Amino acid sequence: MTGTPIPVIAIDGPTASGKGTVAHRVADRLGFHYLDSGALYRLTALVALRHETSLKDEHALAKLAAGLPCSFVGEHIYLGKEDVSQAIRREEVGNTASRIAVLPAVRHALVGLQLGFRKPPGLVADGRDMGTVIFPHAQLKVFLTASVAARAERRYKQLIEKGFAANMADLLQDLTERDARDANRSIAPLKPAEGAYLLDTSDMNADEAVSQVLNWYAAVRKRHDAGG
Repeated sequence: MTGTPIPVIAIDGPTASGKGTVAHRVADRLGFHYLDSGALYRLTALVALRHETSLKDEHALAKLAAGLPCSFVGEHIYLGKEDVSQAIRREEVGNTASRIAVLPAVRHALVGLQLGFRKPPGLVADGRDMGTVIFPHAQLKVFLTASVAARAERRYKQLIEKGFAANMADLLQDLTERDARDANRSIAPLKPAEGAYLLDTSDMNADEAVSQVLNWYAAVRKRHDAGG
């Protein structure tokens, strides 16, 4: 196996597009490791909020990011020994994560941490720049998106199911603002990677999206095995 590249499936897309659910299920089906890169920014945001770190202090935020004592166990995310799976999904944390994600020093601080998730037998990584920056040579790149209305509805249902308060108008505005920040930032702007397959899930359920990604990966592996 020496010299054999560890396969990576990179799934990028905007907030609430469903990429996390799809990526997690694809990883489970293939027996691959899973990286929720957005969780790393949310973890950094959570720590920054708890420490009351100024969002204008890029150096301090980068230092927090570089020293994250984080781990992923199944669908649970830990900060040290604390399960923060629910805490990092709060809207305040998400908004803060979106703001610090535009900072070059923070993004640089998290690169090594993200690359470390690439282990045998393979990795499914979801985020905003998995295919463009972190894993540009991924065997399969997918840009998964959905309309703002569809994404707001999904986020609304998620929040309500988890017992959080939610307002549809606020969610629509929030997602629109996040999309603008992600697409217009100077470092690693949100966009489809070169060679990425585009998957619009506005009218598609998670099972259908997972099947499509698995079919694309099977085709990519077939071409690779054939020497194409």
